[in-house]
Amino acid sequence: MLDFRVATFLCVCQTMNFTQAARLLNITQPAVSQHIHFLEESYRTSLFRYENKKLYLTPSGRILRKRFLAMKNDEEELQAELQSQITGIEELSLGVTMTVGEYAIIEPLAEVLKAHSALNVKLVFGNTAQLLQMLAEGRIQLALVEGYYPKEEYERCHYSTEDYIGVCAAEHNFAGGCPHYFHDLLRERLLIREPGSGTRNILERNLALYGMKIQDFIHFTEVGNMHTIIGLLERDCGISFLYKIAVAEELKKGILKEIPLTDFSMKHDFDFIWEKGSIYTEKYAAFCQELSKASSK
Repeated sequence: MLDFRVATFLCVCQTMNFTQAARLLNITQPAVSQHIHFLEESYRTSLFRYENKKLYLTPSGRILRKRFLAMKNDEEELQAELQSQITGIEELSLGVTMTVGEYAIIEPLAEVLKAHSALNVKLVFGNTAQLLQMLAEGRIQLALVEGYYPKEEYERCHYSTEDYIGVCAAEHNFAGGCPHYFHDLLRERLLIREPGSGTRNILERNLALYGMKIQDFIHFTEVGNMHTIIGLLERDCGISFLYKIAVAEELKKGILKEIPLTDFSMKHDFDFIWEKGSIYTEKYAAFCQELSKASSK
């Protein structure tokens, strides 16, 4: 069981305010200060600093926060593991992005569930930014992400590599004639996911390579659901950039078509990730590898 002072430290990290942390923990502010001081004395380093009356983590504080979060999450997993010895039921929480959850994981997950009748899987949806936050808070044990993330901060297992393409309705007429380059599309209505989405992040990074941004499009519509984007594409309400697996059926049926650009061709990895240093790395890796194997069949 983790020391109660660890809980105080993590609460201060969450609020970045000693008074708010004391209120959430139902203890006094001097007690919060005492707990933090104890940790700083124990590790012989400062964990927080004030700058312009605002609290910040020191480099040592950031390291300790990450390690303590991993330990906290492992402790919760340990409690679940011990409980499974009694019930015979194993539980695992997996966070997935909308694209992954709706188009890339269903068949492999079904195969794994059939092979492990005593396994309960909690599937949680969110965009890449939300999933990273859920991992940090211990609300999920694993995440299968499509966007960019700080790879050095996580253990990871490759799941698949997918084509990322431009798409429009099969009968779409481009405003400036047949496009060849990114710049040729700026008069189109761009259908784009919400900020924090991996699908959007990939497009933003590619546009930046050409000195462009989403706001350079004369019209753009922000949509928080992939099904809605595809529905709007089918009704010729704009163009979009997304993973080919999300529109594989529509492309096959000729409802949608790929936009061939001379200056754009991209593939992107889908990765399983979990907290670095977790004592359950071997278990998580085995589960991810089984799903990856099932997806390649």
